[in-house]
Amino acid sequence: MSRLPTTTAQLRVLRQSFSQRVLEGEVSAGGFEWTFAWFFDRGELQVEPSLGRALIQDALLRFLLKTDYQLEAGGDYAFNVRAKF
Repeated sequence: MSRLPTTTAQLRVLRQSFSQRVLEGEVSAGGFEWTFAWFFDRGELQVEPSLGRALIQDALLRFLLKTDYQLEAGGDYAFNVRAKF
């Protein structure tokens, strides 16, 4: 039985606004880099650019949902993605 491939993603929270209900940041993994905006009141995640977005979007959303109240602006975080980039 082979192990699933994994890639570690690095995330930095750039801005957090409870009044606007948004968390913005940068995420990188496997040589790709994206910016994101998570509108947590409506569960909407926007990831740019589109190149490689499908590789990170679901894993990023799961991470954000799991750790949302623990994230702070200026913080650096890491999580694993079950894919090899």
